[in-house]
Amino acid sequence: MSKKAQILGDTEFYELSPEIKKYALRDVGFQETKQGNFRLERPINGSSPYDARYVLKVSINKDLDNLKLATTDKSGMHNLNIFKLKDTEKEVSDLRYLLDFMIEKKVLIKD
Repeated sequence: MSKKAQILGDTEFYELSPEIKKYALRDVGFQETKQGNFRLERPINGSSPYDARYVLKVSINKDLDNLKLATTDKSGMHNLNIFKLKDTEKEVSDLRYLLDFMIEKKVLIKD
């Protein structure tokens, strides 16, 4: 984890908003782990909400100062660069939507 994070293959860097609050994380859908960290896993739908091929994973430490972003396959085991895969325009659009939603809720900011 680090202060700035980038999704594999993306040109944008993100960092945690200085206005971040724990309750805002829960409102967005983050789950608190046993260690007190926060984790969000959201399917990147593309054309069908029932057949998500990719998952956005966001991890934030309990002190709210370090961030990790990743896109993985459905199993969550392999990091993927969805920007270079074939036929992923809709998934990239959905990924941008999810990240913009977190910016709107003052969880992330673009760097």
